[in-house]
Amino acid sequence: MPKKDEESKLEKLKKDYKKIQEKHKLPSFENLNEDFGIEKAAGEETDILIREIRRQISEKVFNYLRFVETMINPVNAPMSIFTITKSIGIEEKNKLTEIYKKLVKSEVRMISVDMEFSEKKEAEFIKEIHEIWQEIKKDFLEVIQVVEKNWENKSEGKNRKYFG
Repeated sequence: MPKKDEESKLEKLKKDYKKIQEKHKLPSFENLNEDFGIEKAAGEETDILIREIRRQISEKVFNYLRFVETMINPVNAPMSIFTITKSIGIEEKNKLTEIYKKLVKSEVRMISVDMEFSEKKEAEFIKEIHEIWQEIKKDFLEVIQVVEKNWENKSEGKNRKYFG
């Protein structure tokens, strides 16, 4: 029977995370939640919270990796990707390549962490990916800003003839 003052799943997650955070010197819940949306783990029932949090983080990193990969090598990509790639220059492509290398390295590391559970390895991965994310998000935001700035110029030009 639920207690009158039963805490929300999110509050329980924060409290449980705090214990793991202190034990392994992890980033704050707020920082990880802002970057990776780890609050989704509140909806999951698990005995191994750190693994669920790492999975939430890995999912977002994996999605960005696939996006960057498609921008670097747009074979069979949606037309929107071609429009984006036309709006970036060499400097942005180089940044994307560096981001890609870091994300691929993280993905390979994540696979090894995922294969055999170790709370310590899970915590190390979370710290590493948080640090890497802080590095790459600045460069990625710069690339996206260039895309936004150049979007109108590139998308209104020659591509217009394809539509009629």
